[in-house]
Amino acid sequence: MKKFVGIIAAFCCSTLIFAQAATAKGAVTAASNKGNVNEAISYLKTTIEKMTVASEKRSVYTFLAGLEEQMGSYADAQKHYVAAAGIAGNAQSVAGIPNKNSEQLVIDAIRCALSAGDYAAADSYLTSSVRNSKDADVTAHVKLYEQWSALCKAKSSDDTKESVSMLRAYSEMESMKSVRPSVLLTLWHLTGENSYSEKLKKSYPKSMEAAVVKGELQILPTPFWYFVPKSGSDLPDINVGSDVVESSSEKTEGKPAVQKEPKTEKTEVSSGAEKIVKQQLGLFRDKVNAEKLRDKVKAKGFDAIIESEVRPSGTTYYLVVVKENKAGTIGKDLKNAGFECYPVFD
Repeated sequence: MKKFVGIIAAFCCSTLIFAQAATAKGAVTAASNKGNVNEAISYLKTTIEKMTVASEKRSVYTFLAGLEEQMGSYADAQKHYVAAAGIAGNAQSVAGIPNKNSEQLVIDAIRCALSAGDYAAADSYLTSSVRNSKDADVTAHVKLYEQWSALCKAKSSDDTKESVSMLRAYSEMESMKSVRPSVLLTLWHLTGENSYSEKLKKSYPKSMEAAVVKGELQILPTPFWYFVPKSGSDLPDINVGSDVVESSSEKTEGKPAVQKEPKTEKTEVSSGAEKIVKQQLGLFRDKVNAEKLRDKVKAKGFDAIIESEVRPSGTTYYLVVVKENKAGTIGKDLKNAGFECYPVFD
C-alpha cells in the first residue's frame, strides 16, 4: 500500500512539473535555468510542441524567436515570429516576453528576414496586411524596411540613390519619428555625411545609433549592414571588391545590431559553455571576392579557408573563416592585424 501511495505521489509530482513547464511563465523560468542559450532554445522548442493553450504557445514562440534573433539564428527567429503572429491574441504578460500584437510580430519577422539576407521573404511580409496597418509605429517600420530591402539588393552606390532620397525625406517626417534614429544611421552609413551623425548625437544622445557613430558600440556584422554599400568612416571597413560581407544581430525594432546577451525572466542565460570553433571574416555572393579576402588574410600568416552556405533565398554565399587555435586567441590576433571578425560557436 505504501509503495502504491508512493507511485501516486511521484505521478502527481511529475504532472505538476509538466503543468508548470507547459505555461509560458514556467517555460521561461525553466529555460533560464539551462546551462547556455543553445540549451534554452532546444528546451523551448520541445516545450512548445507539448503546449495546448494557444495564448501560452504564442508567448513562448515570441520569447524563443527573441532568443534566436539575439543569437544570430535569423531564419529560425523569422519562422517563430511568424508562428506567433499566426496565433490569435497577444503574448501573455510574463517577464521577458514582450506583449506584442500580430502586426508587430510580422515586423519582427521582416527584420529577421533582412538580417538573414532573405529579402524575398521580407518583401512577401511587407506586402501582407501590415502594409495597411493603422498603427503609426508599424507603418513607419514598414516604410523603413521597404528601403532596407531595396538596399539589400544594391550592388553599387548608384543603386542606392532612390533609397537615399526616400530616407532623406523620411528623416524629416513626423510620421517616421519612431524609426528616425535608424533612418539617420542608415543615411550616415550610405553617404558618410557627418550631418547625420551629428544629428544623432544631438537629438538622440542615449540611443544605440548615437553610440555607434561615436564609436562606443560596434554594429555586429549582419547581411544587411554588409550588403549595403557604405561610406560611414566609423563603421567596420568590410567592403572587398564589388561584393560585401556578413554575421549576427540584437533584437531591436529597426535598430542597429549591438552585442548583448539575451535575458530570461529570472536571470541571464549564460553562453559560457559554448565553444568557439572558428572566426568568420566575411561572407560574399561572388566567390572571386571571397578568394581575394582569403588571400589577403593568408598573406598576414593566417590559415584562412572558404566555406559555402545556401541561404533561405536559395543564394549561395561564400564564407571566409579561420579556425580557432588552442589558446583561443585567433579573434584577437585577426583584429590586431586589421581584420574585422566574429566568433562562430560549436
